[in-house]
Amino acid sequence: MTAFRKVAASALAALCLSAVAAYAQVPAGYPASYADTIAAAKKEGKVVVYSSTDTASANPLIKDFQALYPGISVEYNDMNTTEIYNRFISESAAGGNGADVLWSSSMDLQIKLVNEGNGMAYTSPELPQVPAWANFKNTAYGTTYEPIAFVYNKRLLTGADIPQSHADLTKLLTGSPDKLKGKFTTYDIEKSGVGFMLITQDSKQNPQFWDFVKAMGAVGPRFQSSSGTMMERVSSGENILGYNIFASYAILRMKKDPGIGYVLPKDYCLVMSRVQFISAKAKNPNAAKLWTDYILSKRGQQIIAGAADLGSIRTDVEGDMTATGLAKTLGNSVRPIPLSTDLLVYLDQTKRLDFIKQWQAAIKGGK
Repeated sequence: MTAFRKVAASALAALCLSAVAAYAQVPAGYPASYADTIAAAKKEGKVVVYSSTDTASANPLIKDFQALYPGISVEYNDMNTTEIYNRFISESAAGGNGADVLWSSSMDLQIKLVNEGNGMAYTSPELPQVPAWANFKNTAYGTTYEPIAFVYNKRLLTGADIPQSHADLTKLLTGSPDKLKGKFTTYDIEKSGVGFMLITQDSKQNPQFWDFVKAMGAVGPRFQSSSGTMMERVSSGENILGYNIFASYAILRMKKDPGIGYVLPKDYCLVMSRVQFISAKAKNPNAAKLWTDYILSKRGQQIIAGAADLGSIRTDVEGDMTATGLAKTLGNSVRPIPLSTDLLVYLDQTKRLDFIKQWQAAIKGGK
């Protein structure tokens, strides 16, 4: 064999091995052509993610993804929901785009971006396992299953005083105003996008919503812009009860502080889902597809429900804080917030201001 033929044979063998390796990584049930996506993603070499999920929770996912697809790094940018939105908009306006994937708990802002054409339509091979409420135009996908809870200090609130429903909470606020005076905390809806979204969802689900807001106003609520601050103050005893806090945060806190308790309300329990989509201008679109599919896959969702403590949307993933687990404990009272244009209603500034004015009037009316 000539030197030229040896080189050609070696190159062909290397090419074949590369192809075999790519095909060997195609997840079970995916089309064989997915090997081409994997190969293209490896050439891109990375995926850039803008996310509101804190790095500590995301690390198990990042490490597992990189183990599954060696050679593709995850450039993970942890920021709050407003930062994600504003940075994406400013970068797009400047003609560039740093993010391949946007993953945010601000469901309404994510749907707004996609509805305005900023997302890349992508029919994931995992689509059959994604519930209809968690899919917006085959572009944005819900990725977590996070019930919204009442969080309380076990040392200061006990027995029959612990509310089990929104009606119970209203009774507690009206019946024990001195006990909860200055000790009740929830989101400042003028500063927290997630807090505003959750309270407007409450207004749709709770027939006595405005009575509840007046009852809240009567106890001099402490409004905060972040759930972290609320959790700290409930943990310390400065506040006794926190409203509309992610159960996932309470569970994490309980590992450090057994004095924290939470209730998933029995009348209705809102479920929030972190929304993810691929940018229409993604520089690494194939790596972004791999990341999206991984997050939606059973493998990824098991980590989301386990190490990340965020809850799985898939019915084939077991656990207390999963779609399957919560259906068993709460039945029809579970209310996942659907990914739809209904989330855009209060992004209209006039409607938003009207709601806030009515909120402020009800809070003052309760005093």
